[in-house]
Amino acid sequence: MAGIKELLKTSNWISGLQWLFFIFTNIVVIPITVGAAFELPPEKVVNLLQLSFIVTGLACMTQAIFGHKRAIMEGQSGLWWGITLALCATASGQGMSLEELGGSLTVGIMISASITFLIGISGLGPHLAKFFSPAVMGVFMFLLGCQLIGIFLKGMLGIPFGDQAQDAQIDLSISLLAILIAILVIILSVKAPPAIRRYSLLIGIIIGWITYSLIFNPQNPVSGVSSLSIDLFPLGEPAWNLGIIITTVLAGLLNVANTFGALKGTEGLYQVQTTKSEYRGTFAITGIFTFIGGVLGLVPYSPYVSSIGFLSQTGILKRLPFILGGFMFVVMGLIPPIGHFFSQLPLSVGSAALFASYLLLFNSSFTFFKQIEFNTMNAYRSAIPLFVGVVIMSLPASYFESIPAVVRPLLSSGLLMGILLALLLENLIKWDRIGVTEEDTDEKLDKTTNSA
Repeated sequence: MAGIKELLKTSNWISGLQWLFFIFTNIVVIPITVGAAFELPPEKVVNLLQLSFIVTGLACMTQAIFGHKRAIMEGQSGLWWGITLALCATASGQGMSLEELGGSLTVGIMISASITFLIGISGLGPHLAKFFSPAVMGVFMFLLGCQLIGIFLKGMLGIPFGDQAQDAQIDLSISLLAILIAILVIILSVKAPPAIRRYSLLIGIIIGWITYSLIFNPQNPVSGVSSLSIDLFPLGEPAWNLGIIITTVLAGLLNVANTFGALKGTEGLYQVQTTKSEYRGTFAITGIFTFIGGVLGLVPYSPYVSSIGFLSQTGILKRLPFILGGFMFVVMGLIPPIGHFFSQLPLSVGSAALFASYLLLFNSSFTFFKQIEFNTMNAYRSAIPLFVGVVIMSLPASYFESIPAVVRPLLSSGLLMGILLALLLENLIKWDRIGVTEEDTDEKLDKTTNSA
């Protein structure tokens, strides 16, 4: 009876509606940009969007009930999204067709999903967590921000995704509108009252979309609303480009950083320690939905670290509103006109709203770096992966054509190379002992003695 009373409470449904908006603003742009990058026809983009709504809603509900059992959004991973779009941007420069890229990505995602599932059921999650120290997480957050902000900025400037970007130029009128939208979202996030601030992304998207439609009067590329269909391997039939598969599997292994960040970051809010069974359930469910996503052409899944900010801002820690929000998201996907409507969202508008939102990854990165005592000698632990990663991101794809094809996708990814370097440096060298003089050690001992 108590459960039914909670279910019928209006406050729980209103809170669930807030979760629906949060999930929507984080997901809606992803399938649209991926569809554009792979040059899919509008009908397939609509279908991709509907399936994203359904699978994401189910993933959120399943995690809340059987996985970590917290109100943490399970969505299409920002790391995976950045890697996918980066590979699309470099595919043509490396002489690879989008079909081969998509098919190889699918195979790599399915392998990665299986590994993630095995990590869950074997109980390896807590052991892997030890490798992802604050220094590694700081590098991960910063480089992920650089990757995603670069993608959003290109979208704001009117530069298309995929092969179409080769000869593209900045569209000044679209760029101006997108910049104004980003400024609006930032102002709302900083100056608006909390009741309005939590909807800053949604407000920016709505105002920007209406303004874009009034100014540019875009044509509807889809003639009618088709029913939902399940197309297997829409990005390309399974292919065996070894370089792409290796890079994809490695990205899947590094993607566990999202899980550790989300679970560790919410322990203080829920005043609990993540148990071994919760790690098992979380990884197993993420693996299952990543596999499903790979078959359906969706970006793979992981818990969202950005959920921490939403929970802190709204105080909605109960699971029921989150489950209701996930349920409503599934319903949105099951109704074809809704998927058709949201597929018309201009990429420049969505990119502008997310550009403003993901700037806060800098704060997440800084929070991890504050846990490290840097000095002039141990600063290399983070300086090397950060600078190498950023520089690789800025290099044209043509620079890597002399590198063997098997390792080219990996070595040309600044995000993956930065995280790999951070993992190696942190776990092979004891940096906390470097640069510490005898005076520093004596001073610490004195402080300890005096406090005692």
